[in-house]
Amino acid sequence: MITIEDEIHAESQGSFLTIKDAILELEKRSKIPWNETPNQAPCTSWETCGRYYEIIEYDDTSTPWKELRRIPALEISSNDITWYIKLDEEGNLLLDL
Repeated sequence: MITIEDEIHAESQGSFLTIKDAILELEKRSKIPWNETPNQAPCTSWETCGRYYEIIEYDDTSTPWKELRRIPALEISSNDITWYIKLDEEGNLLLDL
Protein backbone atom coordinates (compact mmCIF):
# COMPACT_ATOMS: atom_id res chain seq x y z
CA MET A 1 0.00 0.00 0.00
CA ILE A 2 1.33 3.42 -0.99
CA THR A 3 -0.02 6.67 0.44
CA ILE A 4 0.74 10.36 0.16
CA GLU A 5 0.70 12.30 3.42
CA ASP A 6 1.09 15.98 4.18
CA GLU A 7 3.62 15.55 6.96
CA ILE A 8 3.17 19.08 8.34
CA HIS A 9 -0.56 18.60 8.93
CA ALA A 10 -0.59 14.79 9.42
CA GLU A 11 -3.19 14.62 6.67
CA SER A 12 -3.58 11.66 4.33
CA GLN A 13 -3.75 12.68 0.68
CA GLY A 14 -4.78 9.38 -0.91
CA SER A 15 -3.81 5.77 -1.49
CA PHE A 16 -2.11 4.37 -4.59
CA LEU A 17 -1.16 0.99 -5.99
CA THR A 18 2.42 1.97 -6.86
CA ILE A 19 4.99 4.63 -6.06
CA LYS A 20 4.80 5.71 -9.72
CA ASP A 21 1.07 6.40 -9.29
CA ALA A 22 1.80 8.53 -6.21
CA ILE A 23 4.51 10.44 -8.10
CA LEU A 24 2.09 11.11 -10.97
CA GLU A 25 -0.37 12.60 -8.47
CA LEU A 26 2.35 14.78 -6.98
CA GLU A 27 3.37 15.95 -10.46
CA LYS A 28 -0.23 17.11 -10.98
CA ARG A 29 -0.18 18.89 -7.62
CA SER A 30 3.11 20.60 -8.43
CA LYS A 31 1.30 22.42 -11.25
CA ILE A 32 -1.50 23.68 -8.96
CA PRO A 33 -0.87 26.99 -7.15
CA TRP A 34 -0.03 26.75 -3.45
CA ASN A 35 -3.21 28.60 -2.46
CA GLU A 36 -5.66 26.38 -4.35
CA THR A 37 -7.15 23.02 -3.40
CA PRO A 38 -5.58 20.53 -2.74
CA ASN A 39 -2.39 22.49 -2.04
CA GLN A 40 -3.91 25.15 0.22
CA ALA A 41 -2.95 24.20 3.76
CA PRO A 42 -5.89 23.44 6.10
CA CYS A 43 -4.59 25.56 8.97
CA THR A 44 -5.60 29.11 9.87
CA SER A 45 -2.14 30.36 8.94
CA TRP A 46 -2.39 28.85 5.44
CA GLU A 47 -1.13 32.05 3.80
CA THR A 48 2.31 31.50 5.34
CA CYS A 49 2.13 27.71 5.50
CA GLY A 50 2.31 25.05 2.83
CA ARG A 51 2.29 21.35 2.13
CA TYR A 52 5.11 18.88 2.68
CA TYR A 53 4.16 15.72 0.83
CA GLU A 54 5.74 12.38 1.67
CA ILE A 55 5.23 9.04 -0.04
CA ILE A 56 4.74 6.27 2.50
CA GLU A 57 4.93 2.57 1.76
CA TYR A 58 3.09 0.20 4.12
CA ASP A 59 2.82 -3.53 4.53
CA ASP A 60 -0.95 -3.76 4.78
CA THR A 61 -1.12 -7.56 5.14
CA SER A 62 -1.57 -7.25 8.90
CA THR A 63 -3.27 -4.93 11.34
CA PRO A 64 -1.98 -2.47 12.26
CA TRP A 65 -0.18 -1.68 9.02
CA LYS A 66 3.60 -1.66 9.21
CA GLU A 67 5.37 1.36 7.75
CA LEU A 68 8.16 0.14 5.46
CA ARG A 69 9.58 3.47 4.28
CA ARG A 70 8.80 7.17 4.18
CA ILE A 71 10.11 9.19 1.24
CA PRO A 72 10.19 13.01 1.37
CA ALA A 73 8.83 13.98 -2.04
CA LEU A 74 7.48 17.49 -2.62
CA GLU A 75 7.10 20.76 -0.75
CA ILE A 76 4.73 23.48 -1.96
CA SER A 77 4.56 26.90 -0.33
CA SER A 78 3.96 30.51 -1.25
CA ASN A 79 7.71 30.86 -1.76
CA ASP A 80 8.61 27.85 -3.85
CA ILE A 81 8.06 24.32 -5.10
CA THR A 82 10.81 21.90 -4.05
CA TRP A 83 11.17 18.31 -5.20
CA TYR A 84 13.10 15.96 -2.89
CA ILE A 85 13.00 12.89 -5.14
CA LYS A 86 14.77 12.07 -8.37
CA LEU A 87 13.48 9.97 -11.25
CA ASP A 88 15.31 8.11 -13.99
CA GLU A 89 14.45 8.56 -17.68
CA GLU A 90 11.59 6.03 -17.41
CA GLY A 91 10.08 7.82 -14.44
CA ASN A 92 11.27 5.30 -11.83
CA LEU A 93 12.17 6.57 -8.39
CA LEU A 94 15.90 6.81 -7.66
CA LEU A 95 16.77 6.28 -4.02
CA ASP A 96 20.04 6.38 -2.18
CA LEU A 97 19.46 3.44 0.14
